[in-house]
Amino acid sequence: MKNAVLNVTPLTAPWSGADPFLFCAYHLDHYPASDGDMGVPAEALGGRPLGSDFSRKNGFSMYHSERVPGFPVHPHRGFETVSFVRKGFVDHADSLGATARYGAGDVQWLTTGSGVQHAEMFPLLNEDKGNDLELFQIWLNLPARNKFAEPEFKMLWAEQIPVWRNVQGDNEQAVNDVTVIAGAFKPADGEVIVPPSPPKKSWAADEANKLALWSIRLSAGQRLTLPVEPDAGVMRMLYVYEADTFRVADQQLSGKTQVELSASASVEIENTGEGLLQIMLMQAKPIGEPVAAHGPFVMNNEAELHQAFADYRRTQFGGWSWPSNGPVHSADSGRFARYPGSSVDDRPPVK
Repeated sequence: MKNAVLNVTPLTAPWSGADPFLFCAYHLDHYPASDGDMGVPAEALGGRPLGSDFSRKNGFSMYHSERVPGFPVHPHRGFETVSFVRKGFVDHADSLGATARYGAGDVQWLTTGSGVQHAEMFPLLNEDKGNDLELFQIWLNLPARNKFAEPEFKMLWAEQIPVWRNVQGDNEQAVNDVTVIAGAFKPADGEVIVPPSPPKKSWAADEANKLALWSIRLSAGQRLTLPVEPDAGVMRMLYVYEADTFRVADQQLSGKTQVELSASASVEIENTGEGLLQIMLMQAKPIGEPVAAHGPFVMNNEAELHQAFADYRRTQFGGWSWPSNGPVHSADSGRFARYPGSSVDDRPPVK
């Protein structure tokens, strides 16, 4: 279809978002075997600006931590974080009293709303081999009516998140799949696939907003036709973060690329290269409100930003009850979520 591809730009870090998405931080770190206590061995830490290490030295960063990599306690207000962990694990703790260990395909969805503090640490659980981490964290805006909503922490476990598969040809090793994190996916020749519901105050909670997060993987020679979204005003973006060469509609492209599509067009994607093609699709109707953002706060105007900083200094968004700024759970803990109060959700071990 004519004009199916609206814009093509190089993919930058972090990935630039289009309303209602603010941005996506994509982390791919190859950590070494642990020091025996879930941290990076001391000999691998030399020459790093510990406390603010985004160096990618030897294939990994420590971020804002000094032994166990990650992001120690920090505040947020006015938006949501959607964290999809494909490899490795994240240890979560927050000022709501919630804790979790999640990874290997799990998604954590956190509506920060009126304000929350949380820590996101990356425990290295393997002592006899390397510890890879692959993490997507999407910052999703909230409309003005929900910026002061009560914070909500929700886990979408890997075993609850549907994956559509349809390998073409007789190559049993080929990959052609869509992990449906948010937004119903309707394949050309199948039933509608519905993912778990997001938090109540999310822009994604109203189906009329057409928000979708689909993780797409295509082996060489594999093709995928995206479903048409007839509603006017829907923004659809492809973030191609691993690619050799590929085709989107009638355009031949290569490398890491950001592609804006017409959601109302029938678009076929084909992996014309030899390696794996990996894409994160983000789609939604825009919120269409002004954005005032500074650091960890995303509001509608400067006055609300000033109020966010003042409120945080005054209340600490409930304070911090954990024994350290970057707490990690015991090395033998499995995947779990302890919600505010006493509700605990223990999950099966990763196979």
